[in-house]
Amino acid sequence: MSSQDGQKLVPAVQNAMTIMRLLSAAGAPMGATQIARETGLNVSSAFNILRTLNHGGLLSFDPEAKTYTIGMGLMEFAAPLLGANPSDLIRPTLTAIAQEHRVAVALWQITANERIVLIDRFSAPNIVQAVMARSSRLPVFAGAIGRVYAAALELTEAQTRAGYENVRWQNAPGFDTYWQDVQAARESGTAKDPGNLFRGLDIVAAMALDATHVPRLGMSSITITGQQTDESLDQVGAALADAARQIERGVFGRTSKD
Repeated sequence: MSSQDGQKLVPAVQNAMTIMRLLSAAGAPMGATQIARETGLNVSSAFNILRTLNHGGLLSFDPEAKTYTIGMGLMEFAAPLLGANPSDLIRPTLTAIAQEHRVAVALWQITANERIVLIDRFSAPNIVQAVMARSSRLPVFAGAIGRVYAAALELTEAQTRAGYENVRWQNAPGFDTYWQDVQAARESGTAKDPGNLFRGLDIVAAMALDATHVPRLGMSSITITGQQTDESLDQVGAALADAARQIERGVFGRTSKD
């Protein structure tokens, strides 16, 4: 089995990670048969992986109920990350996206007063790019970030319109178009801003929410118009949406049930 970039992957390791993520998201003990069914593995393979993970302390096994849960052994791996700066944990993932897709990626913090603050930037080498200063502030409804923000909170049309009208657009998309983008973002988890916020810049964004469904971090790819095709921008958006899901699980402890 190979990844999209051609690297050879180990199926047994991938299956073990799938099982660990399932148990983490479930938050309750599960038996081998149920785990096999929900992961699509045959029972024999699932049982062997479960037994190995239990032996290593990464899972705990209840012999009476014959169920598995996440084990304390995971703390051995997680301990170095506890108390770490979230930006330090996120940096490798967003740097990889920037380099693979040859874009600049901005990391934004969502504030309680509906602003976004630029807290970090990641870029591929040798590309022409627009540069924004760290700590730059924008209204939270601005650009592609604003579209995914409204989508994530499932805001009404009236609430979204109020936010849209507070943004200073260089090339306003019109609220009807903006609202259509918000509705599309509810399905895809990503949105585009084709030169609306800033003329000449194409922006694609995704949003990471915490366990209480509060938007915490926004990620946006910022490229000069014409550098990327519509297809490649879609690929960047998909990568940012996937990164957002990773951040939600790994940084904010959000599960698929939240």
